[in-house]
Amino acid sequence: MSDDDRAGEFGPIYLPALQRIRDLWLDLEPLVDATGYDDVVAPTELQISLSDGLGDADAARLDIQWSELEMYSFHYVDSEDVNWRFDRHPNTHSPENHFHPPPEAATSAAEPSCIDVTEVSLVTRAVHAMWRAAYETGDLDRLNSASNPPYGWR
Repeated sequence: MSDDDRAGEFGPIYLPALQRIRDLWLDLEPLVDATGYDDVVAPTELQISLSDGLGDADAARLDIQWSELEMYSFHYVDSEDVNWRFDRHPNTHSPENHFHPPPEAATSAAEPSCIDVTEVSLVTRAVHAMWRAAYETGDLDRLNSASNPPYGWR
C-alpha cells in the first residue's frame, strides 16, 4: 500500500504486533514457506511467503504493516498478479476499516471491511480464516464475506 492511499496518521510500525502476526500465521497455516522483514534493522513490513496461492497461483505473499495506533494493512499478491488487501487507516475513499478487492486491490474500489475487531490476534485470525476459505473453495468472494470474523460467517 502506498502512503498516498492514507489520509491522516498511520503511526510508527509496532514490531511486537508483527512478531505476533508472524507467529500466528506459522501456527495456523501449513502453506507458510518463509517469513521475514523488509529491513532487519528497522522493519516496516512483515512478509509471509506461501507455497501456493488462490486459484491458479502457485505462490503468494502477504505484506503486512501494523502500527502503534492499531492501523494495519494485510496486502496479498500472488504469482498470477492477483492483489487484495484489508486495511485500517484514515483515508478519503472509504471507512477506516476497508477492503480492496481482487484482482487489483485498487484504491478507488475500496469497500467496507467485514472485520470489525481491532486486536492484533483477532484481526490476524480473521484475515487468515477468510484467506483459507477462499483458498479451499476457489471463491474470491469469500475474502470479505464473513459476519463478525473471526467468530462467525454469514
